[in-house]
Amino acid sequence: MIGLFSAERRLRREVTTVQAMIGMYCRAHHGGGAGPCAECRELLQYAGQRIARCPFGADKPTCVNCPVHCYVPAMRERVRVVMRYAGPRMAWRHPILALFHLFDGRRSAPPLKRRS
Repeated sequence: MIGLFSAERRLRREVTTVQAMIGMYCRAHHGGGAGPCAECRELLQYAGQRIARCPFGADKPTCVNCPVHCYVPAMRERVRVVMRYAGPRMAWRHPILALFHLFDGRRSAPPLKRRS
């Protein structure tokens, strides 16, 4: 059971959750058939980069609980719109991801290590 909550798996799960949310939003708003449209692919790529480069690394909290906002304002707004649409629908479309995201959301941000 511990393997389900490991830091590496949690980060992969977070990317998968964002991918599912963007996919749901794109299908509903852009008619994305075989995959997300170019605009949504750009957002997914950006979100993946931000997750990978998070200063908290493996101890990363969910973005809503993070004291460091690493998204540029325009992208943060785009992700917010996607999550506002897809968040309530996650329990029906992806219940396991929604449950894990709920658990992960209860994590607080660890103290940020200062660079020397």
